[in-house]
Amino acid sequence: MMDIEEKRRLVRGLLREVGRGFAEPHGFGVTNNPASLFQLLCLSVLLRRSTDYHIAVAAARQLRDRGWATAQKLAASPYGQRAEALAQAGHRRTAKQLADVLGELGGVVADRYSGDLRRLRTEAHHDPGRERELLKRLPGVDDQVVDLFFREAQVVWSEVGPFADRRALTASRKLGLARTVEDLAELAKSEESERFAWLVGALAQVDLDRRHEEIRALSRQ
Repeated sequence: MMDIEEKRRLVRGLLREVGRGFAEPHGFGVTNNPASLFQLLCLSVLLRRSTDYHIAVAAARQLRDRGWATAQKLAASPYGQRAEALAQAGHRRTAKQLADVLGELGGVVADRYSGDLRRLRTEAHHDPGRERELLKRLPGVDDQVVDLFFREAQVVWSEVGPFADRRALTASRKLGLARTVEDLAELAKSEESERFAWLVGALAQVDLDRRHEEIRALSRQ
């Protein structure tokens, strides 16, 4: 069983080896602007509907790199081109369904919130429970999608944190760090407000890659 210093050493090593969160190392910076938040939501939808996170990330990049980085642009994109982009990323059997869902998602966010999820946050009065409720009213968004979105968005939506999704907590327990969100947050205390969000995203990445044993060795370095 690790002592507190070993756990802190493991946290430092984890952030150094794996990266700052999940989204940022994969090329999706988390900032509080309409395009970034919408791309994060699309990435969350794709992760929820993919058995391989590499495919989800590739699909999100395809959408962004084709110029559909905002809700308005994604909603206006031709359905056939959306489906083609998703199929090229690896969603061959589900490309058409996902193209429908994401197009509808873009349209609803554009119509209801002028493409800006910060308006949803304002409507919810910065209350995480209400934010979850409003997000779940969007096409393709369920509790698991919200969990993925909150895990990364807590960097800029501070009221959400400290938040860890099931996968991040699973990795935390397997690594011997903490069993609860509260204990993990205590372990990650730092002057950097983003540190906890980076940690839970990195933990999720470790669980996805099944790197638990490799990362556990960092506590001894």
